[in-house]
Amino acid sequence: MEQEYIADKVFSKADYTVTPLPKGDYECCKFNNCDFSNSNLSDTNFIDCTFDGCNISLVKLNNTGLRDVKFQNCKLTGLRFDNCHEFGLAVEFRDCILNHSSFFRTKLKKTSFTGSKLHEVDFTECDLSGSVFSNCDLSRTLFQKTNLEKADFRTSYNYTLDPEANRIKKAKFSSAGVIGLLNKYEIEIS
Repeated sequence: MEQEYIADKVFSKADYTVTPLPKGDYECCKFNNCDFSNSNLSDTNFIDCTFDGCNISLVKLNNTGLRDVKFQNCKLTGLRFDNCHEFGLAVEFRDCILNHSSFFRTKLKKTSFTGSKLHEVDFTECDLSGSVFSNCDLSRTLFQKTNLEKADFRTSYNYTLDPEANRIKKAKFSSAGVIGLLNKYEIEIS
């Protein structure tokens, strides 16, 4: 069965928990205030799309294509971005909630995370080189064998990462944030 091709369309206030979004290729589309929670977006491609104010929590993303996709003011909890199609994976997050999501082994070079909550997110073995975490809350987020070279954490907070277990050459941190690099040593700094 051939997939649909949908371009330059705006979807507003749609509830995809009741009627699923048809599988297909969506290019230059906008999704405003839509509810995708607990739905299945597997085998669907989004190219140059924007999601604004959407609930995308607990959505299945098996072999989903996300190419130059922007998420703003979205709730994206419990997502497995590591199940997405890796070819061309390029996303941007602004003022989003990404708690309990996984990016395990994904390649997200130069990804922008702005004003977002990333509590207990798994970035294990992820390539985040050149990425920017601007004013993000990274409480209990996991960085393990992660490439963070040239990543910028200067305005983010609540992160803990082990410099010996991650690649951090030329990464940028604020002086207050350096404490998050020393947690494993259990030293007191005053």
